[in-house]
Amino acid sequence: MKGNEALAESAMRAGCRFFFGYPITPQTELAAYMSKRMPKVGGTYLQAESEVAAINMVYGAAAAGARVMTSSSSPGVSLKGEGVSYMAGADLPGVIINIQRGGPGLGGIQPSQSDYWQATRALGHGDFHIPVYAPSTVQEMADLAYGAFDVADKYRTPVMILGDGMLGQMMEPVVLPEPVDPATLPEKPWATTGHAHQRPHNVINSLYLTADELEKLNVERYERYAVIEREEQRAETYLTEDADVVVVAFGAASRVARSAVNAARERGVKAGLLRPVTLWPFPVVALEATIPTAKVYLSVEMNMGQMVDDVRLAVNGRAPVDFYGRTGGVIPTPDEVLERICALSEKVGE
Repeated sequence: MKGNEALAESAMRAGCRFFFGYPITPQTELAAYMSKRMPKVGGTYLQAESEVAAINMVYGAAAAGARVMTSSSSPGVSLKGEGVSYMAGADLPGVIINIQRGGPGLGGIQPSQSDYWQATRALGHGDFHIPVYAPSTVQEMADLAYGAFDVADKYRTPVMILGDGMLGQMMEPVVLPEPVDPATLPEKPWATTGHAHQRPHNVINSLYLTADELEKLNVERYERYAVIEREEQRAETYLTEDADVVVVAFGAASRVARSAVNAARERGVKAGLLRPVTLWPFPVVALEATIPTAKVYLSVEMNMGQMVDDVRLAVNGRAPVDFYGRTGGVIPTPDEVLERICALSEKVGE
């Protein structure tokens, strides 16, 4: 399947029955797939009049207790930012897909990873985080989309799948998860589903005019974020046990980096790969395990340098951190990354 289609099918198998979106390259196939399949599973597909409208429809469905998703690409996600902040402020679960394209502005439709800062730092205004997952294969797109709804419900938070145009458009074999039994989905006693005097009246809201009340809610929310940081970090390590040069890369860039690491090993250079699966929370525990042997870190990204900030924070001055990236929709080649790995290996070996 195409990555975009795998995301859509897996979401429906996870119990998603509402999708609100708006077409934008390179994620349009996801919405198109949903438009065909959602009515067949008893769900609702609606193409909104704008990205702003779509995310507010997600807010409404989530408030009513539904499993709901939207998807877009970079500038479209920017338009959704206010609504995502409202969802975070109202503690509403939902899944947001971003199949990134080049930027800033309209940029281009080629693959990019230039929305890392947006996803992990400033998806909307105010004090909040959301879990962000970075798949690197079509199989992982299906798996992470399926699990994202459970994470969203567990912590009552929006969750993002941050892919890119390469992963969204490419086709790979995929084993799809079994459809969830609706009877096993978690109850949501906080939802606005009608009460008939059987429970307190529920109000979904993100407006608090009393400063002390809002501060208390934000502090409670950050206590929940601390649990997410402790429990939900995910990463893959590859040949890092004895690596002098640890390459850190996510998503499509990690596929390039893995090829470069293999080529470096063939040349006798001790290189390894750390691939963050969660971008927030950043997998500091997995990186910490590489500190004893690593002589240098190399962050490989399809942008001008964004995740490298988190790598530097995690390394905390204990080893040099270098960066290699291509931007504007240009995908780095394994040979380019191999050249930088070998140059760093020579430098730290002097």
